[in-house]
Amino acid sequence: MRTAYRVETVRAAEAELMATLPEGALMQRAAAGLAAACFSLLGRGHVYGARVVLLVGSGDNGGDALYAGARLARRGAGVTAVLLGSRAHESGLAALLAAGGRVAEDPFGALAVADLVLDGITGIGGQGGLRPDAVPVARAARGSDAVVVAVDLPSGVDADSGQVTGEALRADATVTFGAYKPGLLIDPAREYAGALRLVDIGLADRLPSVPDVEALQHEDVAHLLPVPGAESDKYRRGVVGVVAGSARYPGAAVLAVTGALRGGAGAVRYVGPAGDAVIARHPETLVYEGPPGKAGRVQAWVVGPGLGDGPGVADVLASDVPVLVDADGLRELDAEAVQARTAPTLLTPHAGEAAALLGASRDSVEAERLAAVRELAGRFGATVLLKGSTTLVAEGSGPVRVNPTGTSWLATAGSGDVLSGLAGSLLAAGLRARDAASVAAYLHGLAARRASGGAPIAAGDVAAALPDAWRDVVS
Repeated sequence: MRTAYRVETVRAAEAELMATLPEGALMQRAAAGLAAACFSLLGRGHVYGARVVLLVGSGDNGGDALYAGARLARRGAGVTAVLLGSRAHESGLAALLAAGGRVAEDPFGALAVADLVLDGITGIGGQGGLRPDAVPVARAARGSDAVVVAVDLPSGVDADSGQVTGEALRADATVTFGAYKPGLLIDPAREYAGALRLVDIGLADRLPSVPDVEALQHEDVAHLLPVPGAESDKYRRGVVGVVAGSARYPGAAVLAVTGALRGGAGAVRYVGPAGDAVIARHPETLVYEGPPGKAGRVQAWVVGPGLGDGPGVADVLASDVPVLVDADGLRELDAEAVQARTAPTLLTPHAGEAAALLGASRDSVEAERLAAVRELAGRFGATVLLKGSTTLVAEGSGPVRVNPTGTSWLATAGSGDVLSGLAGSLLAAGLRARDAASVAAYLHGLAARRASGGAPIAAGDVAAALPDAWRDVVS
């Protein structure tokens, strides 16, 4: 599990640890890890003679960069510091100069020939975008052929929310210290971080056991995946009911049912007007044309994909089994009806649907995804999976889960219908709503990556690749 903590929490842990260490020891740990990452990025045998530029702000990130630069200089790199703050870390600058580094007289000339740039302009306490005087230098760094490495966090992004409200310096890699910060895992800031590397500086025992944000990894998903046993039958594996599709959108029903079947459901009961289309594709589906409450036994319901103005949402919400509400089912959803349910409810909006539920603008949801998913979960008393560039899952006061497997190729019609069916099958198998949502998002992203290979895909391709994604996780 990859865990992330807010700035306030990280700083408290750092202060507690620093009280037990000699002055400057914690910064030296961070600098040693940062320098080691730079050695690796430059490649063995390529440090000597490499041209390294440090972008140095006034804070501790600037000190980390200076001390790391001193280590690189002692290994034979030509290191130049560009001082951007009102002051530079005094002992860090002295260490760099003593090791043979220098202060740039021509920052743009140094950046034009750099092999590696260390971004130590602002740290985890930075607010808003880069200051105007730093913008030309940051643009020159990004416009060079150098590898850009962010020190703890790319300058200009918000560590806690993942917001980017001004200009920021996009990194090829970020070396972060002690713990991941939420902004490194959540878009739009995640796009600026590049490859992530965590340096252990001794904070683990001083951080809370419950993080602010967490991201499942392969082994976590493998542990949660429901695998049928020798005595399993279709009911033990889980029967999921799907209320989806309409005369205008019969394909949504087919895709949701496909997602459920590919997600391991023991059986799928389909309720809606697209029965012929569903049976033509999946003859094993149990089709019913009446109200959901009379369709037969299910362990979970999925309602909403392609439903249009069709009935079914209220009927399903009145059931005593877990319910997933997506797409058209989210329109004018009654928060009190959801709060009154005794069984789990999982809502799966995209940013536009989330904005409508919150009475906010889509832009505000996309800019503050973490706050939006938490507010939705609290307002509806439900588990919420917020789809988008970073899929987030929130439930109660626990950590928000971030899905690390997404790809922009999932921005295609019908992929959300597949995700709904997949998550519904996991709910029917007995997973908690939070786990069902997180595992479904993880597999969905893996399947899309497998199906795409960097090329355009359709939603059906994602569904077809789900068994392979499952095998990737458990193998």
